[in-house]
Amino acid sequence: MKHIIILGDGMADWPEESIQNKTLLQYSSTPNMDMLAKMGRVGRLVTVASGFHPGSEVANMSVMGYNLPKVYEGRGPLEAASIGVELGDDDMAMRCNIICIEGEILKNHSAGHISTEEADMLVKYLEEKLGNDIVHFYTGVQYRHLLVIKGGNKNIDCTPPHDVPLKPFRPLMVKALTPDAQPTADLINYLIIKSQELLANHPINLKRIAEGKDPANSIWPWSPGYRPQMEELSEKYPTIKSGSVISAVDLINGIGYYAGLRRINVEGATGLFDTNYENKVKAALEALKKDDFVYLHIEASDEAGHEGNLKLKQLTIENLDKRAVGPIYNAVKDWDEPVAIAILPDHPTPCKLRTHTDEPVPFLIYYPGIEPDEVETFDEIAAVEGSYGVMKEDEFMNEFMSTDK
Repeated sequence: MKHIIILGDGMADWPEESIQNKTLLQYSSTPNMDMLAKMGRVGRLVTVASGFHPGSEVANMSVMGYNLPKVYEGRGPLEAASIGVELGDDDMAMRCNIICIEGEILKNHSAGHISTEEADMLVKYLEEKLGNDIVHFYTGVQYRHLLVIKGGNKNIDCTPPHDVPLKPFRPLMVKALTPDAQPTADLINYLIIKSQELLANHPINLKRIAEGKDPANSIWPWSPGYRPQMEELSEKYPTIKSGSVISAVDLINGIGYYAGLRRINVEGATGLFDTNYENKVKAALEALKKDDFVYLHIEASDEAGHEGNLKLKQLTIENLDKRAVGPIYNAVKDWDEPVAIAILPDHPTPCKLRTHTDEPVPFLIYYPGIEPDEVETFDEIAAVEGSYGVMKEDEFMNEFMSTDK
């Protein structure tokens, strides 16, 4: 049996008064997910281990069954792996957002969703002006980039920028957690302020301002770590002789790299509501023909949640259902080799809050021959009655892969 996980990043939400006190999964039109929930079995999954921040890297690693206290090293090393930056033993890698600062306020975490082409010029400019034997900047995707500090100390407190929209930025700058980490904190804070001086009048930003767009006028490094020690999924699940990851997000591709999954680049994959669902589905189906396991990650709902845009998030959920879940199920249902399908978010990103939370998320598992439970819809409320109950740690992945037994 082959296996595919379809993950709608940040898809879970809170009940909203404006939509009859329903969650978006309840309110949206999701006939395909509801059908699979009715044909399969449903439960809830704790994706954020105790003591961990509810980041997408934490949650997606949990979905894949990794022991977070044992292997977690922050987003930076994952994104380094995704973009092909080999880390040395003393290299500390950090996610480095390009953000928009307005006065003293952190306006948004994405510089108005700057394009990769524009950001690449800014990152290369920062590398030219601030890079040296200790500090290096590397281009990632859109607003998501990489800072590597040789000899950096990861015992620092860094605030994820998507957690603090419209807050004053200076109180949120890096703080040392131990005395020996103070030089690293001081260096990063220097780079933040210096980047603001350098980027303020860069031609890219002058053009963006003239066009009414947010300038990309500061860096914001966070989530530091060293190269992680992760076992490949094939070591834990021998039936995964080969597997693939499909995502527009560097950190997910980085997790896939350490998990031993083949990265598949998809033309038109943006990580936003306008991502090319059809190309992603085509890539996933082609991968399933030769691989045992496919991890299809779609970011759009998370970004809509960070924007606090209820209608946009509804559109992303309905697009996931209509343009990904439905076509994949209809394509594989008659294959000679059966395909197990799991659908879930990694964490909630409530529009009201505009950032991640750590509540358990709903999940469904369907495969030909499964004995269904009584749940008939896929949403946060219905999942409470699911026969799987509440799972944690590697229980979901163990259950999903046990369909081969």
